[in-house]
Amino acid sequence: MAVVTLFLIALLARLGMQLALDWANWRHLRRHGGVLPERLRGVVEPETFRRSTDYTEAKLRLGLVETLADTVVLAVVLLSGLLPWLHGAFAGWLGETVWVSGLFLFGVLLLLSLASLPFDWYGQFRLEERFGFNRTTPGLWVGDKVKGALVGFVIGYPLVVLLMKLVGWLGAWWWLWGFAIFFVFQLLMVVLYPMFIMPLFNKFTPLPEGELRDRLMALAERTGFRTRAILVMDGSRRSTHANAFFTGFGRFRRIVLFDTLVEQLTAEELEAVLAHEIGHYKLGHIPRTLAVSALVVLGAFWLIDRLLQSPWFFEGFGFGSPDIGVALLLFLLLGGLVGFWLSPLFNRLSRRHEYQADAFAAEAVGAVSPLKSALRKLSEKNLSNLVPHPFYSGFYYSHPTLLERESALDRSGPPAAAGEA
Repeated sequence: MAVVTLFLIALLARLGMQLALDWANWRHLRRHGGVLPERLRGVVEPETFRRSTDYTEAKLRLGLVETLADTVVLAVVLLSGLLPWLHGAFAGWLGETVWVSGLFLFGVLLLLSLASLPFDWYGQFRLEERFGFNRTTPGLWVGDKVKGALVGFVIGYPLVVLLMKLVGWLGAWWWLWGFAIFFVFQLLMVVLYPMFIMPLFNKFTPLPEGELRDRLMALAERTGFRTRAILVMDGSRRSTHANAFFTGFGRFRRIVLFDTLVEQLTAEELEAVLAHEIGHYKLGHIPRTLAVSALVVLGAFWLIDRLLQSPWFFEGFGFGSPDIGVALLLFLLLGGLVGFWLSPLFNRLSRRHEYQADAFAAEAVGAVSPLKSALRKLSEKNLSNLVPHPFYSGFYYSHPTLLERESALDRSGPPAAAGEA
């Protein structure tokens, strides 16, 4: 009963904080009543602000329903005896092996993912459609879900089985080797994912020869960011949202621009956006993020090992004895109750990196105005929430708000070039 009590306390504590943050953000948004605040005059148009307010409110309402549903589903799954019954059914039908235990884990995760499909569908074909973002067809949406599930199983199932076999092979130190294997796998996926998996979902074509490509390649050259290619991704197949990123490392680095980004920004603004992405690489943000991720994963494997040595934990959720497959599944289901409270720390680090990359970009292009102009356009096109509650943005946002980024650029960036606003 102690395990169940702790679970319920953790579940309700997270739900209470989620509801409090959503309420604070909604009240903060409603305080403006859709009227453009004075500090945003000249930054966005009043109509854009009104639409961004409507969009944010719509997402908050959908998120509230989804939060309540997720909480109920997690409580039912863990307290109803469904998991022990399914575990026994799998073992009875197929035997008690790590291969079957792996199938049990993926089977449960698949069933849980089905519960989120109605919210995904509504968000894509109702909410995003209402605000002019959706370009996905029902067929493409279903195809993405099916391909995503198959890819996840093909890649994840052998890895999970290998991790479970380590318990029998290595005994007490299995978790340390498990961490090492999983972390190496993560590094490999940084290279292999963009080369073999992303093309299953999107089309990537080289940026055509011309002024834009020459400008971006010159930027990469003078900042010491050697890249094999600048690719354009057909993000417009699914949405009008825009983005840019680079993938891989070493000789496998690739710069990727959404086609929507190329359509929405000028060459000067695209150069500033790319300089921001290069800044993340040049300032060492990638290895720092990987190091933090490694520490988290190491702690996770150690905790799973502790759980395996705690029969009371399994008994609390209706399982007769410790099992590595069950331990992995319970950790995945319960980890969010702890990870939720840690997310502000990781987001704070991410926001710090964003400020640093912005400053690098301003220095690389010699002015703050191109990046500020690009940020304003992206904020307008994406209908970003320009006035989030400080607690909400501090808890959830991995990027600073538009005004925060502009203020930081004005303080740290180089002066605007002659003739620039």
